[in-house]
Amino acid sequence: MATEQALDPSLPCCRYLLSALLAMEPSECLISHAMACGGGSITEQVQQFILDHCLSTHGDFYAPYLKNFLKKLITQVECDRGCVLDQFYELYAQYITSIKDDSLGKRDSRICKRISFLFPDGCSELQTCPHSRVLTFPLQCSINMLEGDTGCSIWPSSLFLSELILSHPELFSNKLCFEIGSGVGLVGLCLAHVKASKVILSDGDLSTLANMKFNLELNNLNVETGIQRNEDTGSVKCLFLPWESASETQLQDIMPDVVLGADVIYDPVCLPHLVRLLAILLNRKNMDSSCKGLSPNSKHENGEHYCKGATDRSDGIYKSVSNGWNGQPKEAPVAYIACVIRNIETFNYFLSLGDKANLNMEDLTDSLKPMNLLLYMQSYKQADIKLLRITSN
Repeated sequence: MATEQALDPSLPCCRYLLSALLAMEPSECLISHAMACGGGSITEQVQQFILDHCLSTHGDFYAPYLKNFLKKLITQVECDRGCVLDQFYELYAQYITSIKDDSLGKRDSRICKRISFLFPDGCSELQTCPHSRVLTFPLQCSINMLEGDTGCSIWPSSLFLSELILSHPELFSNKLCFEIGSGVGLVGLCLAHVKASKVILSDGDLSTLANMKFNLELNNLNVETGIQRNEDTGSVKCLFLPWESASETQLQDIMPDVVLGADVIYDPVCLPHLVRLLAILLNRKNMDSSCKGLSPNSKHENGEHYCKGATDRSDGIYKSVSNGWNGQPKEAPVAYIACVIRNIETFNYFLSLGDKANLNMEDLTDSLKPMNLLLYMQSYKQADIKLLRITSN
């Protein structure tokens, strides 16, 4: 081993292995990346890289997860008739004697996943690309989705929207962005990173909302006051918003430029409420009519002039509704909804409800693609996600 050259951590295969472990990808994924590092087998050189660069802070990992990975790694090396480094046997023995698996069944159990977005070469000019070309967010998540803790889990469509935001920051920068059903807060963190003028995250479940606030603060955002702790992040606010009870006045007060939703098209019972919410948020005509009788210089609470500059086309579509913070006309609001179609009847029901609510739904799946920033995640496939752009007719 002493004569072998150590693996370079900057190699793509090494970055994938480390990122997959931090994100707590399935053990099979880690084994696959480890074998890729070794040219088809988990060599002693690869094992040393895992010890030096992946497990050097193993105390931060969820112990049962790491125990399972170590078992799979040792088994794979032994099956390939390779030599397992003694440190792996010793570490695995520690976990066997100190960990009880009954913690896996606890309803309130939480783990910390670190989601890393890996920017490819040639992205240095992109404003979202950090100097290291790696952007990592730690997120507290649930380990028990089977008992209703789905809001505290990371879903594929939120990963897709996050990639979209980081790939096309011009769609979200300097805009008031509002996410419905914000889950663990990953999309909001990406919006803050691209310097949205304001980010409002909402959810109708109090436990999910509390977990979301924790994650935002974990990533150095002051949620209570909206004041930045880090100059590279934006203002974020959390909002308790059950779709079925949200009032029209409450929704109109938000006045977003961009609405986002990830994996929100799944329950037919909830879809009428979702469509009503989208119709109100995307319809600036109601906002314009509410300005009648007010001074042209009336201001919204965020300081924007919300009457002056409203224009109406003959076809009834409001292209410029109000003057923004910089005095320029604001474009009509737009929604980006990402989803995995699990039931085509439910998806078609959503489309029909949107049509009745005079919402224009455009399929951007093939025309607005994000960069592949999560190639190390074998459990996530961009191709599984459909992207809709929704506006008010």
